[in-house]
Amino acid sequence: MSSDKTFFGHPRGLATLFFTEMWERFSYYGMRALLLLFMVASVEEGGMGLDDKTGGAIYGLYTMFVYLLALPGGWLADKFFGLRKSIFYGGCIIALGHICLALPTTETFFIGLLLITIGTGLLKPNISSMVGEIYPPEEQVRRDAGFSIFFMGINSGALISPIIVGYLGENINWHYGFAAAGVGMIFGLIQFKITEKYLGTAGLEPTRLPNAAQQQKRDNTIRAGLWIAALSLAAFVTSLLMGIITINPVVFAEASGIVIGISVLIYFVYVFLFEKLNTDEKRKVFAIFLMFLITTAFYAGYEGQGSSLNLFADRYTQRVFGTFTMPASWLQSAPPFFVILFVPVFTWLWFSLAKRKLNPTTPVKMALGLIFMGLGYLVMIGASDIVIAGGKPLPTWLIVTYMFHTFGEICLYPIGLSGVTKLSPKRLVGQMMGVFFMALALGNLFAGIYAGEFNDEAITANPSLLTDLFGLIVKIMFVGGLIVIVFSKPIRKLMGNIQ
Repeated sequence: MSSDKTFFGHPRGLATLFFTEMWERFSYYGMRALLLLFMVASVEEGGMGLDDKTGGAIYGLYTMFVYLLALPGGWLADKFFGLRKSIFYGGCIIALGHICLALPTTETFFIGLLLITIGTGLLKPNISSMVGEIYPPEEQVRRDAGFSIFFMGINSGALISPIIVGYLGENINWHYGFAAAGVGMIFGLIQFKITEKYLGTAGLEPTRLPNAAQQQKRDNTIRAGLWIAALSLAAFVTSLLMGIITINPVVFAEASGIVIGISVLIYFVYVFLFEKLNTDEKRKVFAIFLMFLITTAFYAGYEGQGSSLNLFADRYTQRVFGTFTMPASWLQSAPPFFVILFVPVFTWLWFSLAKRKLNPTTPVKMALGLIFMGLGYLVMIGASDIVIAGGKPLPTWLIVTYMFHTFGEICLYPIGLSGVTKLSPKRLVGQMMGVFFMALALGNLFAGIYAGEFNDEAITANPSLLTDLFGLIVKIMFVGGLIVIVFSKPIRKLMGNIQ
């Protein structure tokens, strides 16, 4: 744990994690801005020429696995690699994935997606856990502020990435855009190695068993398991590329949602039965489970930014200004811009309310996240009315939508990250952070599947479908937010002494 407080009054190690995550998010959000547009673009435009349902399903599966693999990534960090090595190894695998994407072949495209999902699964949950590790347990309020600063690092990368990656991809060559996203990850790796000394001893070692022989046995078992998994994955990918086996992305995506939901339930049952939790820990783990459900609902709406809302920007939004046509992906920079603008405002607001003992509880803040999400999609119903009338709405409609979505994420995401690190039993913090990112995985999957309903031919024939599609999300978010507010006090009691 570092005690050198030189980064906005926080441990210097926060800067290391801030800039590593910034460049990793540059990589990820550049991919997110281009991916679905590339897959549904015609072959003549340099795209893959996939239909909306297939493209949406692949997009959902990719973004799902990016977060789904956070659970085994967190487990491997806890039991085998340690947090710090997991971050570095994950970044290297992500960079390799982008090298594959830079090559203009279908085979390397899917191999690249696979590598990025594996690398992000190792890096993403563990770098967030590291933020919690560099603060003493008694500094809960300062740790919350640290997560908010870290959250701004995420959005700094997300802000500049669509502008650079999106322009190269949409206006010059799709694969140039994918390559530029990979350069960002390489910058992040270099920065991490140069400055990791400021992390002190945080994240150097995994959780060790007291018996050396048992520890060695566990290490050997995990090492063998990793080799088996790698060889099995290689055989599976080879079979796919050779056409020995085929997968229907739409069916696979829909089945994945069911499998993940059941897997999460099984995991929590396992934790309750076999991790020897005391009564207080059981209550807090159950609170994490409820946070999982809320977060899943929120990100099913929020991740429409890279899928359904990105298609709306590309197909139905007025983007021609004089002789200049604005890339649709540029609008993906609006949410991180609002985060950078409003995080200090919300941070000040929470501190100000806390001094007056009026600070909303964690459940209420998460409920506000759902309500703001609903308000954003309510704006899109207005934009849809313009399309129905035969016009093209200005980008301001999407920008206002993204502003409301940002308010929701500021209420929910940093509070959720910090809450998981504080509520989790110390020996399970990496795994529980992985569970939190599984909620994002499900949300991304649902958003991708839902984007398949935004079929251009069907909407052209019946534009009122847009109102129906956006209206459904509005109803889900408003009802979900009200339910969480009604049950906020019982949820708060489950959290015990955690604020």
